[in-house]
Amino acid sequence: MAFRFLAREAGRVHVCGHRGYSRHYPENTLPALEAAKAAGATAVEIDVVLTSDGEAIILHDLTVDRTTNGHGFAADLSLEQIRRLDAGVRFHSTFAGTKIPKVAEVLDWAKAGDMGVVLEIKEAERPDLAVDLVAGLLRSTGVVDRVMIICFDHVLLKRAIERHPDLRTEAITHARHADLVGVLRACSANSVSIELDMFHPDDARALHEAGFSNRVHIPRPDVLAEYWRGGRDPLPDLVQWIADGLIDTISGDDVPFIAMLVKRAGRAG
Repeated sequence: MAFRFLAREAGRVHVCGHRGYSRHYPENTLPALEAAKAAGATAVEIDVVLTSDGEAIILHDLTVDRTTNGHGFAADLSLEQIRRLDAGVRFHSTFAGTKIPKVAEVLDWAKAGDMGVVLEIKEAERPDLAVDLVAGLLRSTGVVDRVMIICFDHVLLKRAIERHPDLRTEAITHARHADLVGVLRACSANSVSIELDMFHPDDARALHEAGFSNRVHIPRPDVLAEYWRGGRDPLPDLVQWIADGLIDTISGDDVPFIAMLVKRAGRAG
C-alpha cells in the first residue's frame, strides 16, 4: 500500500522524527530511527551524502567530524573507511559502536516497519549522481511510494523529476513566498517543508486546494521555552492548525513531544 503524505488521504497527521529521535539518540543512525518509531513517529527525515566510491550513506554534514570519531570529508572517504567510524560514542558512550548506515539499509528498515521517509539530498559535489543512486535504490527496494526526496536546491529537484518522474519531491523553504503554489509548480515538487515561524494557514489552504502537501518543522521544547518564559505560547495555534487538517506532517527532534501535539489535536489516526 502506498504511503500517503497528505493527511486527508492518510487519515492522520504524520509525526516525523528529524534525523530520527535526534534529541536523545545519535542523529541519522538506526538506533535514532528505531527510537523515533517507538516514540510514535510514522516517518523519519534523513540526510544523504556520497562516499568517495559512490556509495549513498546517511549523514547530515559533508564531514564526519561532528558526529563521529573520525575526520575528513565523506566524499574523500571510502565506504569501508566510513564503516570503521563510530557514529555514537561522541553523542554518548552508551551508543559506542554505532555505525553510519547506508541508504539501502534505512530503506529496507522503512519498508519492513511501514515507515515513511523524508530523504534530503545533502551531497554537494555530485548531487545529480546522488539523486540517480537514490532513485535506483528506491526502485530496487520497492519503496518509491513511501519516500519524499527533499532539498534546498529547487533546481536540483526539477532536474530530478525530469530524469525520474516516478519520484515524489519536497521543496525546503525558510521564507514565506508570495506564491508558494507557484514555487512548487516551478520545480515540479509535490510538497513543501516550512518552518513553524513561516507557516500561515492561508498558505496551507492554498496548497491543499492545489493538491500539494506540507511538512511543518517545529523547534525543540527547550527552544520554545524562550517563548514561554516571555509569556508567549505558539502551541495553541499549532494544535488548532493540526486539528483543522492544515498540516500534513509535523517534524522535529523531540518525537514524543510532537506526537503529543498530534494526539492532543485528535489527528493521530
